[in-house]
Amino acid sequence: MSGFVFKQFSVSHEQCAMKVSTDGILLGAWADLTSGDSLLDIGAGTGLLALMCKQRAPHLLVNAVEIDATAYAQASQNISQSPWPDIVIYNSDIQSFTSEVLFDVVVCNPPYFNDCLKGGDHARNTARHTDSLSFAELLVAFDRLSHQGSIFNVILPCNEAQQFIGQAAAQGLYLQRHCLVRTTKNKSATRSLMSFGYQPRKCEPSILTIHNEDGKYSDDYVALCKDFYLKM
Repeated sequence: MSGFVFKQFSVSHEQCAMKVSTDGILLGAWADLTSGDSLLDIGAGTGLLALMCKQRAPHLLVNAVEIDATAYAQASQNISQSPWPDIVIYNSDIQSFTSEVLFDVVVCNPPYFNDCLKGGDHARNTARHTDSLSFAELLVAFDRLSHQGSIFNVILPCNEAQQFIGQAAAQGLYLQRHCLVRTTKNKSATRSLMSFGYQPRKCEPSILTIHNEDGKYSDDYVALCKDFYLKM
């Protein structure tokens, strides 16, 4: 199998444009799942986020949306072979996706490249570039599929995160949690984990360091991810 084996499930990813990544694992472990009973994963890819969130909160009714047919097929297989085959995944873009349910929690590891030259892999371009799903379209989708108590969890590179925070504020969303992620304590943060909601809340950014100076995972990273990694 080409993919990752976690403590409670496995994820194959050879058919997916975007593979299992530290970004996805970070968001799946960090996302605020305390609000309610229903969750939507936008851009499911391998199904990793949906599976991690379901492991953390088995009571959640989890739905996922994936635009790419090949990734959708692989995510469907990953889900069917997991302990949670009741996760529902749709082969659809989020712009046209409809639901009778307004979701309590939304998670997304969105595309963020907008000024970069594209390669020849259409599926990878779709997964990585914002012309397939712009920040504005993502925020409109969240607004349409959420309610006043909903939480929107996102991970982005720090530069793009500042753009997203500004656009979210213009849509009436408040940054409620913010974690800056750096690889070591001597490096600048490269990723922003963010939770947004419609209610204002004091938000002081925290810092998560992935590796100690000796190259081993930090205590904070182990505490966050130990329920998933086999060797933690």
